[in-house]
Amino acid sequence: MALKDTIQSLLTQVQSMSAANAEELEALRIKYLSKKGEITALFNEFRLVPADQKRELGQLLNQLRQEAEARINDLKEQISNQQSAISNVRQDLTRTPDPIALGTRHPLSLVREEIVDIFSRIGFTVAEGPEVEDDKHVYGMLNFAPEHPARDMQDTFFVEKEMGVQKPTDILLRSHTSSVQTRVMTSQKPPIRVLCPGRVYRNEAISARAHCFFHQVEGLYVDKNVSFADLREALLYFSKEMFGADTKIRLRPSYFPFTEPSAEMDISCNICGGKGCSFCKGTGWVEILGCGMVDPNVLESCGIDSKVYSGYAFGMGVERITNLKYRVKDLRLFSENDVRFLRQFESC
Repeated sequence: MALKDTIQSLLTQVQSMSAANAEELEALRIKYLSKKGEITALFNEFRLVPADQKRELGQLLNQLRQEAEARINDLKEQISNQQSAISNVRQDLTRTPDPIALGTRHPLSLVREEIVDIFSRIGFTVAEGPEVEDDKHVYGMLNFAPEHPARDMQDTFFVEKEMGVQKPTDILLRSHTSSVQTRVMTSQKPPIRVLCPGRVYRNEAISARAHCFFHQVEGLYVDKNVSFADLREALLYFSKEMFGADTKIRLRPSYFPFTEPSAEMDISCNICGGKGCSFCKGTGWVEILGCGMVDPNVLESCGIDSKVYSGYAFGMGVERITNLKYRVKDLRLFSENDVRFLRQFESC
C-alpha cells in the first residue's frame, strides 16, 4: 500500500498549496500536473497495481487530480483578483516612467557653491540683488564717469521703457554683481562682509572665450582699519582652499573705477605647478580675479564715512574658476545643455 500512502501525502500537500503570483502558481502546476509531474507519475505507476486494488486506488488518484486542479484554479482566480485591484488604483499619469535617470549638478553650480563655502568660513554671508538694474546702482554709485565706455550700448544691454520706442533709458541688465554691493552698503551699516554671486550680462560676441552672459562672485568687506594686507590674506586663503595648499598668488597693479589701489590677482598654474605650459602660456601664472581697496568716493556715495571706514572688494568669474578646476576650454559648453557634457560631473 505504498502507493496509497504516497497519494495521501500528495493530497495533503495539494490542499495546503499557496502562491503569491502567477510565476509561483505555474511552478506548482508543473510540479504536480504536467506530463512529468508527480500526480501524472502516479497514474503511470497505477498500471502496475494488482487488480483487486485498482478500484480503491483509482478513486483516490482521481480525487487527488481533481483536488489539485481545483486548488490551482482557486489560486489563479485569487491572483487575478489581486492584480485587478492593483490596476484599479488611480495612477499618477504625470510620473516619469521607470527607470528614472538621475540628474547631475551643473559644474558652474558646483564651483559657485564651493566658492561661497570657502568664504563663509571666514565670515562672509551671501547677498543677492536684481538682474534688471538701474544705471545708478550699476555705474553711478561705483564711481564710473558719465562718459565711461562701459555705459555705451556696445558694452551694456539697455532695456527700453516702452517696447518698440527707441529712446535713452537708465534701465539695464547688470554687467557685474557690484550693483548688489551698492545696495548692501546703502541699506546696512558697517561692519559689512558679503559675497555676491549671480549672473551678469555684457554685449559681447559669443565664442569659446566669451559669452553675452556669465556668472560672477564678488566680495566686499567694510569696517574700521581694513587694509590691503587683509585683502591679500583673504585671497591667499581662498586660493589655497580652492586650488591646493601649494598654490601661490601674485598681485599686479591695475585700474578699476570703484577701487583704489586696484590689482589683478594671478595664481601659480595648477596644471604645470608654475613651471610653464600651454595653458599658462609658458608664464607659470594664470589670472583669476580683480580686486582692490574700495574707493572713498564709492563709500561716500553709499552713505558711509570714508574717514572712519575702509574696505576691500574683489570679483571673479565662475566660468574662469571652473575652467581651471575642470579644464573646460569652451565657455559655450556651460549653456548648451549637452547631457554628454553634464554627465561628466555625475560623481562631483
